[in-house]
Amino acid sequence: MKNLKISLAWQIFIGLALGIAVGAIFYGNPSVETFLQPVGDIFLRLIKMIVIPIVISSIIVGVAGVGDIKKLGKIGGKTILYFEIITTIALLVGLLSANIFHPGDGVDMNAIQQTDISQYSETTKEVENHSIVDTFVHIVPDNLFTSLAEGDMLAIIFFSIMFGLGVAAIGEKGRPVLRFFQGTADAMFYITNLIMKFAPFGVFALIGVTVSKFGIASLIPLSKLVILVYLTMIFFILVVFGLTAKIVGINIFHLMKILKDELFLAYSTSSSETVLPKLMEKMERYGCPKAITSFVIPTGYSFNLDGSTLYQAIAAIFIAQMYGIDLTVSQQITLLLTLMVTSKGIAGVPGVSFVVLLATLHVVGIPPEGLAFIAGVDRIMDMMRTVVNVLGNSLASVVMSKWEKQFNERKARIYIEKLKKAA
Repeated sequence: MKNLKISLAWQIFIGLALGIAVGAIFYGNPSVETFLQPVGDIFLRLIKMIVIPIVISSIIVGVAGVGDIKKLGKIGGKTILYFEIITTIALLVGLLSANIFHPGDGVDMNAIQQTDISQYSETTKEVENHSIVDTFVHIVPDNLFTSLAEGDMLAIIFFSIMFGLGVAAIGEKGRPVLRFFQGTADAMFYITNLIMKFAPFGVFALIGVTVSKFGIASLIPLSKLVILVYLTMIFFILVVFGLTAKIVGINIFHLMKILKDELFLAYSTSSSETVLPKLMEKMERYGCPKAITSFVIPTGYSFNLDGSTLYQAIAAIFIAQMYGIDLTVSQQITLLLTLMVTSKGIAGVPGVSFVVLLATLHVVGIPPEGLAFIAGVDRIMDMMRTVVNVLGNSLASVVMSKWEKQFNERKARIYIEKLKKAA
């Protein structure tokens, strides 16, 4: 019994199960939120506390190791191209799924409890005026400290890349700076491992509050939508990610096994941020170079939200069907093109998927207020789309490493063998 050790994935699963049970038992009891919400908030704040130092230090060390602005520009261009291709496929899969299975047909809107979504309205105005040009303009920070305070990841990444190039350019003089940031990265990864020990309690609290607020019964009228979202995302993982992984010579199930703890945590918390540090660490151990993982994974949080874009396509068609609106092919193409633009570069916005949809639906004549009908079950669907986002960004780091011929096959084999032995 002394040697009995429960893995982090199982601890998180137990926390998830207990949280659902407590939330269901005390459904509608405000005391659950009073006592558990602070625990969940502390966990999320601990993660947010370390994300920016890890991203900055890892990128600076990785870029300084490359030291070639042309090479970095080439990697950046290929990364954005890959992100655009894979997110467009996600949108197409979502549209096809909703058109084939018609999740919104026959839904009784009177049986659904509407949720207040006014909190998203102010942010929506910003997104409505958001364009690809704006995204690239705001990548360059006018005040670094403002960007740090607001968690503007794209601006932070840009500064870190420029700083890393500067450190590389000054040669020997930059070595003490490089050692400082390498030490910072190592220390932050150590702190990450400590914070992960608190993860099961954070998951228990967050899911307990969610279930106590909305209850299991809120799922029933919208069960067809929830089931379709889950099945479509599983299809996307197995087919789209599976084929992509096969093309570059890896097994998607190996990648999922490597990231099982992170996928459980991302699912339970509905937050990609909670696993960003561990993703970068694990993908580097798997054979991806630091210069690529430290750039691709954080950038993917703004440009490669596959799960979110897939969900947005299904949700938009669902609301149209619920209102009896028959969208033409040209309207759906307009919807696709609009989502391609509005969903980029705003990952830091709270409730990003809702904000994007609120800013987009009116373009094709779908009532945005229809989102109030699905807001109650959004958290359940958000859990799965977060998993797809996390897996997609991890796979992207492998794809880019392979594309640049920098993937360490030997390191990957050794890592997989260790996992097999541990199992």
